[in-house]
Amino acid sequence: MKPSMLVVIVVGAIVSLIIILMIVAIINHSIKMNRERIAFPPPGEMVQIGGKTIHVYVEGDGETTLVFLAGHGTSCPTLDFKPLWGRLVDQHRIVVVEKSGYGWSQVSESPRDLETILEETRKALEITGVKGPFVLVPHSMSGLEAIYWAQKYPDEVKAIIGLDPSVPETYDLLPQPNDAQLGFLHFISKIGLTRLMPEAELSKNLPLMDSDDLSEEEKKKYKAMFFRSTLTKDMLREVEYLEENSRIVGKGEIPKNTPMYFFISQQQDQMVKGWEDALLSYLSNINYKDFVKLDTGHYVHHEKAELIAKELKIFLSEID
Repeated sequence: MKPSMLVVIVVGAIVSLIIILMIVAIINHSIKMNRERIAFPPPGEMVQIGGKTIHVYVEGDGETTLVFLAGHGTSCPTLDFKPLWGRLVDQHRIVVVEKSGYGWSQVSESPRDLETILEETRKALEITGVKGPFVLVPHSMSGLEAIYWAQKYPDEVKAIIGLDPSVPETYDLLPQPNDAQLGFLHFISKIGLTRLMPEAELSKNLPLMDSDDLSEEEKKKYKAMFFRSTLTKDMLREVEYLEENSRIVGKGEIPKNTPMYFFISQQQDQMVKGWEDALLSYLSNINYKDFVKLDTGHYVHHEKAELIAKELKIFLSEID
């Protein structure tokens, strides 16, 4: 047999094996997704907005309503925020609005500009009967949505509690995402290859799997939602709109009269140079504000939930 023919056979065998593995992965993913949908129904209310279904989780009946807004790529915001909202629900009403493509919410084809995202969030709150004014608790990229909300509807925003939030100036600091890499990650998630991820690697992506803040049942849900809602199409389109969204908020008037408290990750500043200065510079324009620097990662509400809950309660009492 000629060497060239042997190469063709070997390559063909490898390609065939890859195709078979992908088909098996897709079938396995589809079967488990169907089982998980039955085993883990949405814990909150599903509302219809613009032809798609949005998940809204509400708990507690305090006078102050805290609306949690997830950062980019958070696969299960309701459980991701639990370490923090679980320490606040005894005194406040907490609400988690999962944007389309996040958590239990349906993946959509709608634009991901701030105007669309904000109006969907406000409509979801209206349908579920949740009324303002609201204390917005945005993480990361949702800081832009919170600021835009305060710019457009200042009477609806009582305060902004930023969990290492983005501000317009942080866009220029962030490394530009690689479209090909994001597309590849979306593809392997879509066909279920993420289910083959080693446990050690999975724990890096899901740090709350080792947390006492989630029950064993909730950890199963958390893991299932990771396999279901990792880098969805909505999340990919959010990246495409990030520059324009930052520009819109940057051109708007700074909501100086909206009280703000930022919890700033020092480890994030080590990864994104200038992050801390950008947040502090934005806060300097606010009439009533506070901040604390935390020696922790970007998901400050995971590791410092106790401290943040304590400081948040004090800050809100001062506002009242």
